[in-house]
Amino acid sequence: MGTHNRNIIDDGFKAYLVKNATFDGIMEIPNIEKNDEIIIPKDTIPFSLMNLTKDYSEFVAFYEHDIRFADILLSTDEYLDELKNFPGVISPDCSLYRDMPLVLQIANTYMNRAVGHYLQQQGIYVIPNVRWGDERSYTTCELPEKFAFLGIPKHSIVSIGTYGCIQSKINKHYFKEGLKAMLDELKPEVVLVYGGMPESIFADFKERTTFIQYKDWISKKKGIK
Repeated sequence: MGTHNRNIIDDGFKAYLVKNATFDGIMEIPNIEKNDEIIIPKDTIPFSLMNLTKDYSEFVAFYEHDIRFADILLSTDEYLDELKNFPGVISPDCSLYRDMPLVLQIANTYMNRAVGHYLQQQGIYVIPNVRWGDERSYTTCELPEKFAFLGIPKHSIVSIGTYGCIQSKINKHYFKEGLKAMLDELKPEVVLVYGGMPESIFADFKERTTFIQYKDWISKKKGIK
Protein backbone atom coordinates (compact mmCIF):
# COMPACT_ATOMS: atom_id res chain seq x y z
CA MET A 1 0.00 0.00 0.00
CA GLY A 2 1.36 3.43 -0.92
CA THR A 3 2.02 6.18 1.62
CA HIS A 4 -0.76 8.35 0.23
CA ASN A 5 -3.39 5.69 0.83
CA ARG A 6 -2.10 4.98 4.33
CA ASN A 7 -2.46 8.65 5.24
CA ILE A 8 -6.06 8.72 4.09
CA ILE A 9 -6.86 5.69 6.21
CA ASP A 10 -4.85 6.85 9.21
CA ASP A 11 -6.71 10.17 9.35
CA GLY A 12 -10.11 8.63 8.76
CA PHE A 13 -11.33 9.35 12.27
CA LYS A 14 -9.98 12.93 12.40
CA ALA A 15 -7.42 12.39 15.16
CA TYR A 16 -6.85 16.15 15.51
CA LEU A 17 -10.34 16.48 16.99
CA VAL A 18 -9.35 14.60 20.14
CA LYS A 19 -5.83 15.89 20.63
CA ASN A 20 -5.33 16.45 24.38
CA ALA A 21 -8.72 14.87 25.12
CA THR A 22 -9.51 12.64 28.05
CA PHE A 23 -11.84 9.72 27.44
CA ASP A 24 -14.81 8.31 29.30
CA GLY A 25 -15.56 4.64 29.86
CA ILE A 26 -14.38 1.49 28.17
CA MET A 27 -15.69 2.85 24.86
CA GLU A 28 -13.36 5.84 25.23
CA ILE A 29 -15.83 8.55 24.31
CA PRO A 30 -14.08 11.97 24.36
CA ASN A 31 -14.98 14.23 27.26
CA ILE A 32 -16.52 17.65 26.82
CA GLU A 33 -15.21 19.44 29.88
CA LYS A 34 -17.42 21.17 32.42
CA ASN A 35 -17.66 24.89 31.75
CA ASP A 36 -16.47 27.34 34.41
CA GLU A 37 -19.86 29.05 34.27
CA ILE A 38 -23.32 28.28 32.94
CA ILE A 39 -24.29 30.56 30.07
CA ILE A 40 -27.91 30.46 28.91
CA PRO A 41 -28.28 31.10 25.17
CA LYS A 42 -30.41 34.06 24.13
CA ASP A 43 -31.57 31.97 21.18
CA THR A 44 -30.33 29.28 18.79
CA ILE A 45 -29.72 29.17 15.06
CA PRO A 46 -29.21 26.07 12.89
CA PHE A 47 -25.70 25.50 11.59
CA SER A 48 -26.92 25.48 7.99
CA LEU A 49 -28.54 28.91 8.43
CA MET A 50 -25.75 30.73 10.25
CA ASN A 51 -25.56 33.27 7.45
CA LEU A 52 -29.09 34.45 8.29
CA THR A 53 -28.18 35.84 11.70
CA LYS A 54 -28.63 39.55 12.21
CA ASP A 55 -26.43 40.15 15.24
CA TYR A 56 -24.56 36.88 16.02
CA SER A 57 -26.27 36.71 19.41
CA GLU A 58 -27.46 33.09 19.05
CA PHE A 59 -25.82 29.80 19.90
CA VAL A 60 -25.20 27.62 16.86
CA ALA A 61 -27.14 24.35 17.09
CA PHE A 62 -27.40 21.21 14.95
CA TYR A 63 -31.04 20.22 15.36
CA GLU A 64 -31.59 19.46 11.69
CA HIS A 65 -31.03 16.56 9.31
CA ASP A 66 -27.50 15.20 9.65
CA ILE A 67 -26.69 15.89 6.02
CA ARG A 68 -27.10 19.63 6.68
CA PHE A 69 -24.21 19.64 9.15
CA ALA A 70 -22.06 16.87 7.70
CA ASP A 71 -19.38 19.42 6.81
CA ILE A 72 -18.73 20.28 10.46
CA LEU A 73 -17.92 16.61 11.10
CA LEU A 74 -15.70 16.26 8.04
CA SER A 75 -13.89 19.62 8.15
CA THR A 76 -14.38 21.01 11.65
CA ASP A 77 -11.33 23.24 11.54
CA GLU A 78 -12.58 25.07 8.46
CA TYR A 79 -15.52 26.53 10.42
CA LEU A 80 -13.63 27.86 13.44
CA ASP A 81 -13.50 31.49 12.37
CA GLU A 82 -17.20 31.54 11.56
CA LEU A 83 -18.25 29.81 14.76
CA LYS A 84 -16.13 32.14 16.88
CA ASN A 85 -18.43 34.99 15.84
CA PHE A 86 -21.14 33.47 18.02
CA PRO A 87 -21.31 33.31 21.84
CA GLY A 88 -21.30 29.53 21.81
CA VAL A 89 -22.15 26.23 20.16
CA ILE A 90 -24.28 23.22 21.11
CA SER A 91 -22.39 20.06 20.15
CA PRO A 92 -23.63 18.22 17.02
CA ASP A 93 -26.92 16.34 17.24
CA CYS A 94 -25.79 13.24 15.37
CA SER A 95 -28.71 10.86 14.94
CA LEU A 96 -29.28 7.81 17.13
CA TYR A 97 -32.18 6.14 15.35
CA ARG A 98 -33.48 3.07 17.12
CA ASP A 99 -33.15 0.96 13.98
CA MET A 100 -29.59 2.15 13.37
CA PRO A 101 -26.89 -0.48 14.03
CA LEU A 102 -25.58 -0.01 17.55
CA VAL A 103 -22.00 0.49 16.40
CA LEU A 104 -23.11 3.49 14.32
CA GLN A 105 -25.01 4.93 17.28
CA ILE A 106 -21.83 4.73 19.34
CA ALA A 107 -19.80 6.25 16.49
CA ASN A 108 -22.24 9.17 16.24
CA THR A 109 -22.00 9.70 20.00
CA TYR A 110 -18.22 9.76 19.63
CA MET A 111 -18.41 12.41 16.89
CA ASN A 112 -20.76 14.57 18.96
CA ARG A 113 -18.22 14.66 21.78
CA ALA A 114 -15.11 14.81 19.57
CA VAL A 115 -16.31 17.92 17.75
CA GLY A 116 -17.48 19.43 21.03
CA HIS A 117 -14.10 18.82 22.63
CA TYR A 118 -12.23 20.27 19.67
CA LEU A 119 -14.32 23.46 19.58
CA GLN A 120 -13.84 23.82 23.33
CA GLN A 121 -10.08 23.52 22.87
CA GLN A 122 -10.25 26.39 20.38
CA GLY A 123 -11.82 28.70 22.97
CA ILE A 124 -15.47 28.27 21.97
CA TYR A 125 -18.11 27.88 24.70
CA VAL A 126 -19.70 24.46 24.14
CA ILE A 127 -22.92 23.10 25.61
CA PRO A 128 -23.09 19.29 25.29
CA ASN A 129 -26.01 17.92 23.32
CA VAL A 130 -27.43 14.67 24.67
CA ARG A 131 -29.10 12.24 22.29
CA TRP A 132 -30.32 8.73 23.02
CA GLY A 133 -32.13 6.00 21.10
CA ASP A 134 -33.74 2.99 22.76
CA GLU A 135 -32.84 1.38 26.07
CA ARG A 136 -29.57 0.05 24.67
CA SER A 137 -28.20 3.60 24.72
CA TYR A 138 -29.44 4.74 28.14
CA THR A 139 -29.43 1.55 30.22
CA THR A 140 -27.00 -1.31 30.72
CA CYS A 141 -29.40 -3.94 29.38
CA GLU A 142 -27.04 -5.01 26.58
CA LEU A 143 -23.87 -3.00 27.09
CA PRO A 144 -21.89 -2.38 30.29
CA GLU A 145 -22.21 1.40 29.87
CA LYS A 146 -24.95 3.93 29.17
CA PHE A 147 -23.06 5.26 26.18
CA ALA A 148 -25.53 8.08 25.47
CA PHE A 149 -24.24 9.89 28.57
CA LEU A 150 -20.51 9.24 28.29
CA GLY A 151 -18.25 12.27 27.91
CA ILE A 152 -20.69 14.75 29.43
CA PRO A 153 -20.04 16.51 32.77
CA LYS A 154 -22.50 16.13 35.62
CA HIS A 155 -24.21 18.96 37.51
CA SER A 156 -23.87 21.39 34.61
CA ILE A 157 -25.80 22.42 31.50
CA VAL A 158 -26.90 20.16 28.65
CA SER A 159 -29.14 20.50 25.62
CA ILE A 160 -31.69 18.11 24.14
CA GLY A 161 -33.89 18.24 21.06
CA THR A 162 -37.49 17.07 20.76
CA TYR A 163 -38.15 18.41 17.26
CA GLY A 164 -39.00 15.45 15.03
CA CYS A 165 -38.46 12.98 17.87
CA ILE A 166 -41.79 12.73 19.72
CA GLN A 167 -44.55 12.49 17.08
CA SER A 168 -45.65 8.92 17.78
CA LYS A 169 -46.60 7.11 20.98
CA ILE A 170 -43.55 4.84 20.78
CA ASN A 171 -41.24 7.80 20.17
CA LYS A 172 -42.71 9.58 23.19
CA HIS A 173 -42.13 6.48 25.30
CA TYR A 174 -38.45 6.16 24.43
CA PHE A 175 -37.86 9.88 24.72
CA LYS A 176 -39.40 10.04 28.21
CA GLU A 177 -37.53 6.96 29.42
CA GLY A 178 -34.26 8.34 28.08
CA LEU A 179 -34.93 11.73 29.64
CA LYS A 180 -35.46 10.14 33.04
CA ALA A 181 -32.26 8.14 32.67
CA MET A 182 -30.34 11.27 31.62
CA LEU A 183 -31.58 13.25 34.64
CA ASP A 184 -30.67 10.34 36.94
CA GLU A 185 -27.19 9.96 35.45
CA LEU A 186 -26.05 13.54 34.77
CA LYS A 187 -28.14 15.52 37.30
CA PRO A 188 -27.92 18.68 35.17
CA GLU A 189 -28.60 22.07 36.67
CA VAL A 190 -30.02 23.37 33.37
CA VAL A 191 -31.53 21.52 30.41
CA LEU A 192 -32.10 23.39 27.17
CA VAL A 193 -34.96 21.98 25.08
CA TYR A 194 -35.09 22.62 21.34
CA GLY A 195 -38.68 22.01 20.25
CA GLY A 196 -41.91 21.14 22.03
CA MET A 197 -42.25 20.28 25.70
CA PRO A 198 -45.48 18.28 26.03
CA GLU A 199 -46.75 17.75 29.55
CA SER A 200 -47.07 14.02 28.86
CA ILE A 201 -43.26 13.84 28.75
CA PHE A 202 -41.97 16.69 30.89
CA ALA A 203 -44.54 17.09 33.70
CA ASP A 204 -42.93 14.42 35.88
CA PHE A 205 -39.50 16.04 35.71
CA LYS A 206 -40.06 19.79 36.07
CA GLU A 207 -38.99 19.80 39.72
CA ARG A 208 -35.72 18.02 38.99
CA THR A 209 -33.92 20.70 36.97
CA THR A 210 -34.42 24.01 35.18
CA PHE A 211 -35.78 23.50 31.68
CA ILE A 212 -35.42 26.31 29.15
CA GLN A 213 -37.34 25.91 25.91
CA TYR A 214 -36.42 27.20 22.45
CA LYS A 215 -38.80 27.15 19.52
CA ASP A 216 -37.64 25.16 16.55
CA TRP A 217 -36.58 27.16 13.51
CA ILE A 218 -39.63 26.23 11.41
CA SER A 219 -42.04 27.38 14.11
CA LYS A 220 -40.15 30.65 14.49
CA LYS A 221 -40.31 31.33 10.76
CA LYS A 222 -44.04 30.59 10.71
CA GLY A 223 -44.65 32.72 13.79
CA ILE A 224 -46.07 29.80 15.77
CA LYS A 225 -46.24 30.54 19.50
